[in-house]
Amino acid sequence: MPKGDSNFDVAVIGAGPAGMMAACMSARNGLRVVLIEKNKQLGRKLLLTGNGRCNITNAEFNLRELVKNYNNGEFLFHAFSVFGPKETISFFEKLGLKTKVEGNKRVFPISDDAEEVLGILEKYLTDNKVHIIFDSEVVDVSFKGNKINKLLLKSGEIKAKKYILCTGGKSYSSTGSAGFGYKLAEKLGHTIIKPRPALAPIIIKESWVKSLQGISLKDVKMVVFQNKKKQLQEEGEILFTGSGISGPAVLNISGKVGNLLEKGEIKICFDLFPLLNQEQLLKGIEDMLKKHANKTAKNILSAFVPERLAEVLLDIAGVDKNKIANNMSKIEKGIIIKTLKNIELTPEDISGFEQAIVTRGGISLKEIDHKTMKSKIIDNLFFAGEIINVDGKTGGFNLQMCWSSGYIAGKNCK
Repeated sequence: MPKGDSNFDVAVIGAGPAGMMAACMSARNGLRVVLIEKNKQLGRKLLLTGNGRCNITNAEFNLRELVKNYNNGEFLFHAFSVFGPKETISFFEKLGLKTKVEGNKRVFPISDDAEEVLGILEKYLTDNKVHIIFDSEVVDVSFKGNKINKLLLKSGEIKAKKYILCTGGKSYSSTGSAGFGYKLAEKLGHTIIKPRPALAPIIIKESWVKSLQGISLKDVKMVVFQNKKKQLQEEGEILFTGSGISGPAVLNISGKVGNLLEKGEIKICFDLFPLLNQEQLLKGIEDMLKKHANKTAKNILSAFVPERLAEVLLDIAGVDKNKIANNMSKIEKGIIIKTLKNIELTPEDISGFEQAIVTRGGISLKEIDHKTMKSKIIDNLFFAGEIINVDGKTGGFNLQMCWSSGYIAGKNCK
């Protein structure tokens, strides 16, 4: 930015996915735009998405189905109808990014490289003449009545006619998302719904899970109970960690599990074979017993689950792991089947923001116009991205929320 040049039409705070999109859309309206970033580079968190592969969106084109993948997703129905997954894919492909669709409709660049996505966005910002200020943190905001006058930086100030707040939540604070945007919004009169970790591993009380660290299981059904009442259900892949469980299915329910834990103890019941009923599963095990009558119970069960897990399951079932299969009683077989269909774990807590992928909570949606992303309290303020109280499941949904809200906010800064 040229020295002394501090007056703009639009100032965007935060150069994550939402901020970059918002800045470009504002600039395409012919406005003079500045993008303010506290880091020394753009999109640090973007580079982490999809394990560095950048899961840019999810190819769920049915909008009613799309919003079901979000907490408070209905708020973004209009934004998705204007700039949803189909428009996002087209947007990036027109800029030269070739994409592919993988399992569960996840969309990635063919290169599997988040750097390519960031490079395209950087060029797009340059082509649209967006001024970028790096290594510059906003420390305060000056406002009078219902309008912002200027932003105070560590070195200098920025004045603009419109402001878009895209500072993200509190997840991955090492990337710059420390939650400062909440303080700015609160100072301006906005209500902050308490931020909580979401898409985070779940810490489990049972000590035996530590012995299963690194084991991954696919197509597992989880049902969460509180006070013996079913609260939620999820199916998919789980991963055992040193302190509990993770994996896509676990991450997707972690936000709600965190909410439930504030009310009291809960249980998660796992069905390792949801596509088979107890009779079908029993038949499969009995067929194995007939073929390998002289093998141990552990060896038989290891044909169905990883060996370490087989040992733990037999301990839970109270069956001697070294017992010869041919000597197993009908009762013991039944107990093993019930264990495979209903392993009970007790969540203790949700991992903190450093391990959480996104943040649940943020700016109250009651104070934001869903058609424009404009504040209902401050006339020249807009919001986009993770700072608002919307969060999605894994699979490209959270980046889509950033693209859509950033697009709407930028387009409406006229």
